[in-house]
Amino acid sequence: MPARPRWSCASPFRALPRAAGERTRRAATMHHAHRPAALAAAIALSLLPATAPAQDARTLDAVQVTASRVERPLADTPASVTVLSRADIERSQAPDLIDLLARQAGVDVARTGGPGSASTVFLRGGNATHALVLVDGIRVSSTGQGVFDFAHLPLDLIERIEIVRGPRAAIWGSDAISGVIHIFTRDPSEASARLHAGSYGRYGASAGFGVGDDDHGFGASAGYGRLRGFSATNARAFAFDPDRDGYENRNLGLRGHTALGGQRLGFSAVLTDADVEFDQGVTAARNASGGLTLGGPLGGGRWRHLLTLGHAREDLDSQGGFPNGFHSRRHSLDWVNSLDVGGGVLNLGLNAQRERGESWDGFNGRVFDRERESRAVFAGWGGRFGAHVLDLSVRHDHSDQYGGAGTGQLGWAMDLGERSRIRLSWGEGFRAPNFNELYYPDFGFGFAGNPDLEPERSETWEAGWDVRPADGHRLGLSLFRTRVRNMIAFAAPGTNNAINIARARMEGVELDYRFERGPFSAGGNLAWLDATDADTGLALLRRARRKAHVELGYRLGNGLELGLDGDYVSSRRDVGGDVGAYALAHLRLSWPMTDGWRLEARLENLTDRDYELVRGYETPGRSGVLSLVWNGS
Repeated sequence: MPARPRWSCASPFRALPRAAGERTRRAATMHHAHRPAALAAAIALSLLPATAPAQDARTLDAVQVTASRVERPLADTPASVTVLSRADIERSQAPDLIDLLARQAGVDVARTGGPGSASTVFLRGGNATHALVLVDGIRVSSTGQGVFDFAHLPLDLIERIEIVRGPRAAIWGSDAISGVIHIFTRDPSEASARLHAGSYGRYGASAGFGVGDDDHGFGASAGYGRLRGFSATNARAFAFDPDRDGYENRNLGLRGHTALGGQRLGFSAVLTDADVEFDQGVTAARNASGGLTLGGPLGGGRWRHLLTLGHAREDLDSQGGFPNGFHSRRHSLDWVNSLDVGGGVLNLGLNAQRERGESWDGFNGRVFDRERESRAVFAGWGGRFGAHVLDLSVRHDHSDQYGGAGTGQLGWAMDLGERSRIRLSWGEGFRAPNFNELYYPDFGFGFAGNPDLEPERSETWEAGWDVRPADGHRLGLSLFRTRVRNMIAFAAPGTNNAINIARARMEGVELDYRFERGPFSAGGNLAWLDATDADTGLALLRRARRKAHVELGYRLGNGLELGLDGDYVSSRRDVGGDVGAYALAHLRLSWPMTDGWRLEARLENLTDRDYELVRGYETPGRSGVLSLVWNGS
């Protein structure tokens, strides 16, 4: 158990740890099936008495672009979508991105230690590799492990997050089996600044500025954060060392645009440089992604296009007991054309990308250095037709490593009066094996790659109901069923090397209820999940069978806002044993001062609860953070 924090202005609030498990690794299997219909009524009854924060960006009037690659109101999107605006992010006072995502319905998280430690997201019970992650439309998952580490992207650089649940392979290609998490970086055209200090020697600062107008502009955001930290592990972890494991992050965001006749040329870039301490070592984690875009109307305005050239890279180099590293590179080109056809919008697109992965360790030198190329074509059509919404997409991907993969998707929604709608959808997904699964050599310990692996495949059915039972109230219900076949598992007889044998099934129910009236706001979501390895009958690692989040808020006449957040996560299966259930409560305060200045305070884990996200790894106990924020006019 780590020591309790000492509170002072000079030494910021120190976040307290609790146990969680070994370094996050992909769980290659999935869990048993629920009977979602039977649970729906019970869930609805349990939520209806509560109130939940209605945030404008989450209403059916909000606009999203990820579900179909074209701007559409949520009411015209037959999918389960959560949109988090900048106002939502600031209102939440979440300490980091992984904490903010953990509050959303259908999202499970795992982190091997405190802030900055390796962080993994499981969407709707799928593996960490089954959620496609985009930053400004650029695919950012590592070519090695196939995941994106959310730990290093600070919330101060983020303008908006769209979470689309369910397969989107027919739109985006590989990885989008359980959904897409799309992060849009902040446009610093409005100047801003933040200073914060907190528990465990946490402190940092960020600032952004911009110049220009709608035709020409440039902006930059930069930040620095440091955490003295606590021991990432406890006595249940392998090679436990009870020292402090700190974290340091430097980050930069750039955006610009200029008008070229009727077209708009733009660029964006995000760079993070972090040092993550772990027991007996440190990892230098450097991530960069960016894109150059050209878009606008063609052919009289009924034809619009967007051409994107993207690049993403990750460099992980660890020094300590077992020196090792991985370098990931991806270059991409996307060209999407949208035409008004038949009362809807027809999307036609091309995609090409080149990926490279290189791995090394201190005993064997270079482990592998590989490349692959892939190309894709896709088409989609959809729109609103009176009370009905339709969405249809097909895509074909071809890779010089795994061959071809075709996917399809169909969605339908219908308004039931002015306050309610139902939606149904079906979709296929696939995931190309990552370079570790393909090429990591066998050093005699098993768990080696296999260059003959085929892509994983999936099929998902979903039904939903969105309703506004009264003014200020919004309720959303989703039931889903996913089957994954040809899953990649390290289970080859005699070696444990990678082969395509595993199957998985995921079924669940998600309920989101929101309310806002006058000074009161509240919000909450419940999720029931059954994610099972279909071959063994075992639950998939680190997925909670039950999960809940509640938010309560009150705004005083002078602008002072008070908020209380609560989370419940049921027990989960993990490597070496189960991780226990936990419930947490957090308190937040926001006080607007003058001339754009605001003071924020957040107290985490009010009851100082011991809990784990991963077996054998520590998490914060009672701790806090104080922030001074300025938003220019």
